[in-house]
Amino acid sequence: MDSFDHYIGGEWTAPAGGEYFPSVNPATAKPWYEAARGTRADVDRAVAAARAAFEAPSWRDLSQTARGRLLRRLADKIGEHAEELARTETLDNGKLLREMRSQLASIPEYFHYYAGYADKISGDVIPAASRDILNYTMREPVGVVGAITPWNSPLLLTAAKLAPALAAGNTVVVKPSEHTSASLLKLAPLFDAAGFPPGVVNVVTGFGAEAGAPLVEHPDVAKVTFTGSTATGARIAAACGSRFVPVTLELGGKSPNIVFADADLRAAAMGIIAGVFAAAGQTCIAGSRVFLQRAVYDEVLELVCERAGTIRIGDPLEPETELGPVAFAGQLDKIEEYVRIGVAEGGRLLAGGRRPETGRDGFFYSPTVFVDTDNAMRICQEEIFGPVVTVMPFDTEEEVVRLANATSYGLAAGVWTRDLARAHRMASALEAGTVWVNTYRAMAPMSPRSGFKASGLGVEHGTEVLREYTRVKSVWINTGEEEARDPFVLRS
Repeated sequence: MDSFDHYIGGEWTAPAGGEYFPSVNPATAKPWYEAARGTRADVDRAVAAARAAFEAPSWRDLSQTARGRLLRRLADKIGEHAEELARTETLDNGKLLREMRSQLASIPEYFHYYAGYADKISGDVIPAASRDILNYTMREPVGVVGAITPWNSPLLLTAAKLAPALAAGNTVVVKPSEHTSASLLKLAPLFDAAGFPPGVVNVVTGFGAEAGAPLVEHPDVAKVTFTGSTATGARIAAACGSRFVPVTLELGGKSPNIVFADADLRAAAMGIIAGVFAAAGQTCIAGSRVFLQRAVYDEVLELVCERAGTIRIGDPLEPETELGPVAFAGQLDKIEEYVRIGVAEGGRLLAGGRRPETGRDGFFYSPTVFVDTDNAMRICQEEIFGPVVTVMPFDTEEEVVRLANATSYGLAAGVWTRDLARAHRMASALEAGTVWVNTYRAMAPMSPRSGFKASGLGVEHGTEVLREYTRVKSVWINTGEEEARDPFVLRS
């Protein structure tokens, strides 16, 4: 097997504890590489390298325009290595190779987009009560950013953090998921190849308690960004709050996908398939709660079940495969447990509910459709993160808004209707950071993403994210030469 060290300060660095851990190819259930098992000592080295790079003139004094040029060079380097990175990610988490090729075509756009903003991050001149006072603001990088990234889309979700963080002038230590470290380790040297100073981007691999927690708690980490489960996000938020460090969290979801009777029903059915069975349902924006208006309930349900039954399951490297494995054995166990819970709660399976016969040893699970469910059931309220959907009928717009919003999550929602007025009413009424109308699972670096309620804090993507990676400083300059005024009176 290949063996990867940490990437710290532009160099491959052996783990301080000397230990490595295997990563399993989910399509074969066999280990295919090992990565360094990070500890607090490794995190200390990585943060020290990032801090030194942040303070070094080679990065600190680099013009904003020059930072933008580096980001563009990086984007080109990623494009040159796109096929290798796509295959690596497929081997690591089981996503379809054709989807990963599509993602790798979009990832350079994140760096191009924020490269354009690098020299447009600026402050303001503030009107003052006196002409003798010049008051202006500056937006400065926060310093060392600790980024903890998930296993379902490692490169894409890391790029969404790295691009704006670097455009703003920060340095970064990334701790990828222990299940999917390889693609980030292959990405890291491209920063140096693009001309970034050593230590601007560092990668420490390992487990959450051993490497992730020390990164969150490190006194020289000035900002934390995390994508993952709500439970882990809550712990990270508490740790950051205890030392007053800003944090961005993109967490779980239990997103509604709502079909009205006037919709293009075939398009809506395909949108349901895309929303929950694409990527084997391993996405925080999965449309895992489907609501069908009663007049078209049977028709749409039949379309969904018919297509779910023909989804081709198999090797994600093969072009004809439509559903690969879930990412690791523990996730497969979780999905199976939730299906058992759903049946015990009274849900009825119309499709799936089992491991398929694929002739392979990997972590595969069939597309699963539950009916006869109630929105209060656990399978309708808790994130499963697998190819499992619950389908429920509704009658009125008011009813479905109430049902859709009756969850602790608020990440995304889908609406299918030809009624323009209803589309706008629903977009306003749904408690979700992203609302798609007559489409689902669309994303672009230009469009901000945020989670309501337990789905997160802060913003990713768009221009708003640049505020997440900068701090504002207010500067007051007295240009007058008159004698000092009463020192006991507040000036303005």
